[in-house]
Amino acid sequence: MPGWYGRWIQRWERELVARDRDRFPRPLEWGWEWLRRTPVNGLPDRIPETAALDCLREWNLRALSRSPEFFSAPAVRDFELRGHWLQFSSPAPSGDPANDQVRARWFEPQPRRSRPRAVIVLPQWNADAEGHVALCRGLQRLGIAALRLSLPWHDARKPSGLARAEYAVDANLGRTIHAARQAVCDVRACLDWLQSQGYEDVGILGTSLGSCYALLASSHEPRLKVNVFNHVSPWFGDVVWTGLATRHVRDSLAGQLNREQLRASWMAISPAHYLPRMAGARKHNLLIYARYDLTFLPELSRQALAEFKRLGIPHEVRVLPCGHNTTGQTPFQWLDGYWMVQFLRRWL
Repeated sequence: MPGWYGRWIQRWERELVARDRDRFPRPLEWGWEWLRRTPVNGLPDRIPETAALDCLREWNLRALSRSPEFFSAPAVRDFELRGHWLQFSSPAPSGDPANDQVRARWFEPQPRRSRPRAVIVLPQWNADAEGHVALCRGLQRLGIAALRLSLPWHDARKPSGLARAEYAVDANLGRTIHAARQAVCDVRACLDWLQSQGYEDVGILGTSLGSCYALLASSHEPRLKVNVFNHVSPWFGDVVWTGLATRHVRDSLAGQLNREQLRASWMAISPAHYLPRMAGARKHNLLIYARYDLTFLPELSRQALAEFKRLGIPHEVRVLPCGHNTTGQTPFQWLDGYWMVQFLRRWL
């Protein structure tokens, strides 16, 4: 049990989560139509409800065995930089016009340095358009370009009528998988654009859900040389099942799936399965977790750290003296930002 300080932080965490009144359970949906949009479809036309779990597990195993194909997409041909905004069509479209128009805010140092360096920044779940902008400006002032990617179903990519970015993580299992794949393919498209602009030294920084997407991307992308994973967990499903911020999603699934079944349903987007791909890669990795986190439980973060160590993946670790949502509050946001910026500055 935490002491008085830990209890105070966790009470603060609960208060911050409770301010969001737009979290509602949604009915469980298998989302087969979303999985059929991926390169590893292989699903029968009709799937009986009694066979749904087994079919989804088999699909995930197929996606894992073909992960380079699963996380690949056609090259983007319509990059357009309008002022400080890079826009392009997502190479892994969802079928929703707003979501499929990717937007990334560009922070380029002036004047441009002789050795151009850049970071792709992936904010947290439900971040608005200003999320991580201050961090990007800090990198820009230090001579590191930042490309802040709006995640699938977030801010300008959110369909009208959707209050939160629920489609990125919800009880539609297939859509949640598709959102993760789309995010990774969007990141790889951003890398193509940065390379076309002369940026060869490129890193990635992801927070919370963005951290999961960043690890999925980096494990399949040798061009990402420096990684900052801000809040880490090996299992996508376990975070949703145990986390304070996703309690409404668990409420949607309870009685129909258990924790182990949810973990199996989202194997294809769980970082644990891709860590062996990071072993032996010449990458610099920073892993950050929060000691009193109620969303990415510390025991899950420590499992991820143990796996990095077991596989011999080079990494550094920082532990925040706060929780998940309180990471974005003063003074913790300054400590978190300092660690991330200094790491990127040192290794890029």
